[in-house]
Amino acid sequence: MIEVDDHRLAHEVATATAKALLEVRARFVQAPTTTAAMKDAGDQAAHDLIMEALQTARPDDAILSEEGADDLTRLDATRTWIVDPLDGTREFSEPPREDWAVHIALVVAGQPIVGAVALPARGITLSTAEVPALAPASPDAPRVIVSRTRRPQAAVDLAAALDAAYIEMGSAGAKAMAVILGQADIYAHSGGQYEWDNCAPVAVARAAGLHCSRLDGSPLVYNNANPYLPDLLICRQEWVEPSLDILNR
Repeated sequence: MIEVDDHRLAHEVATATAKALLEVRARFVQAPTTTAAMKDAGDQAAHDLIMEALQTARPDDAILSEEGADDLTRLDATRTWIVDPLDGTREFSEPPREDWAVHIALVVAGQPIVGAVALPARGITLSTAEVPALAPASPDAPRVIVSRTRRPQAAVDLAAALDAAYIEMGSAGAKAMAVILGQADIYAHSGGQYEWDNCAPVAVARAAGLHCSRLDGSPLVYNNANPYLPDLLICRQEWVEPSLDILNR
């Protein structure tokens, strides 16, 4: 069910999409119009590139994209790619912000077994093709990562109980990769997401050795008829037990 180069394909498609998005961003910076136009252009360019690349390389696979119509025949597919062409559209439209991403994941039997998350403005792609090394643990209090504009109750509860510092960042992919890269220790989200928001980040985070689950500790399952996912926990292994204990009191 997994082809030898699926991991490399995800990495290459995410990286190529990152390059295309940087070109779109540069074009709008040079000849600015509206923020909405920039967002739309980025979403469409990324979606078109990913769909063409995956449909060409894996014509028999199903695809679920945030920017495309949902074809529910994917529910009967053995292999389904779940992608977010531009995660963090607002951050993308606010140069020089770096906290936006491209997500490419392959799901088999409900689990993301291939994944790539590109951070275009940082020039890096983290993926299951070249499993990233987990940064050393911080000697200080844990750091809980949240959005700039809202703090999910789960993150608030964890920060209060653990005397943790807040780290603010944009997209879900950027947040999850920040835990791998050592910028944060815990990413807890209780405000609701969709499968494309965290499928690829979970694949990469798991490969790097992080814990990934629902807030109650139950498994994350993908390629559902309703792609809504209420909550998510990604954290270093040393914070799994304390986090789940706090979140489920």
